[in-house]
Amino acid sequence: MITAEDTLKAIESSVLEGSRDDHRNHLGGSIIGDECERKLWYVFRWGMKTQFPSRILRLFARGQREEDVFNDLLRKSGITVWDVDADTNQQFSVSEVGGHFGGSLDGFLMGVPERPKEPMVSEQKTHSDKSFKDLQRRGAAASKPIHWAQMQIYMFLTQDVSVALYQAVNKNDDSLHFEIVELDEEMGDRLLKKAHRIIASDRPSFRISEDSTFYLCKMCDFHALCHGTTTPEFNCRTCIHSTPVIEGEDGLWMCEFHDRSINQAAQINACDSHRFIPDLLQTWAEPIEVDEETHDISYLTTGNTAQKFTNGEGKGHYLSREIAAAEDYRAIGAEATDALKEMGELTG
Repeated sequence: MITAEDTLKAIESSVLEGSRDDHRNHLGGSIIGDECERKLWYVFRWGMKTQFPSRILRLFARGQREEDVFNDLLRKSGITVWDVDADTNQQFSVSEVGGHFGGSLDGFLMGVPERPKEPMVSEQKTHSDKSFKDLQRRGAAASKPIHWAQMQIYMFLTQDVSVALYQAVNKNDDSLHFEIVELDEEMGDRLLKKAHRIIASDRPSFRISEDSTFYLCKMCDFHALCHGTTTPEFNCRTCIHSTPVIEGEDGLWMCEFHDRSINQAAQINACDSHRFIPDLLQTWAEPIEVDEETHDISYLTTGNTAQKFTNGEGKGHYLSREIAAAEDYRAIGAEATDALKEMGELTG
């Protein structure tokens, strides 16, 4: 056998280069059912960027392609499918909490045999063999609570639609599982309040577990930020000065320091007035002093050797971009690093 390793590497590279690694501008309904509110706050506040490997990106792409397969099967069976909003020529979407929370629906259905006269939310997912068999055995609410919550919030935010059709395919053998899901209004209300709570908070909630080896924590994309010593990402959403505007519906953010709105491009780039939200550094640094005039925040690192540093723009202080660029937090406030700063040789 002659394997084509170079071809495979070229394909993997092209998938990574073609992927969008930008943060989502809003908190998505597809994840609001996640048990850990702290994780969802990190997502909304762009705490750190997650780079998925090529294989996972290809799985995401396959899931999107399966939507057309599902819709073709539904239409051939006589079910009416609306998968595009005629007003926007895009997917149907829902939005709440000032435009900071919402999601895109796979579509709406009419003529489903179990409820032929009721419009339904359409939700379509792909599954591994193990996941699919568990779904068949226990149903969506128990087996896939995040998917179930996604349908609940979509139904809750969509007027006059109180039923969803959950459609699942086993990627191993193409087996199908279809399930009727009814609106639980109490759950929908709870999920919306949860989204509001996360979006309005200027600091993260408690961890789902203080044990870094807890299974949900070990699998979490934000483990290194929440339990480890990685430095957070440098952008406006990790800054103490930024606030999401809850009123309205445009998903606006305000910078309280510069007294102006900040669009997505500005949020990504940030500025030197950035000061990290202290909770984002709490696994390795403790705030000890705040300058009320400059908003500079002084810290002591909590490792074996406590080192003092200040997050700010003053002489000898560390800009947020410099903190974010540190490969090892122990370099921040170290004598050698301070000397480099003094000589102007430290860049972030």
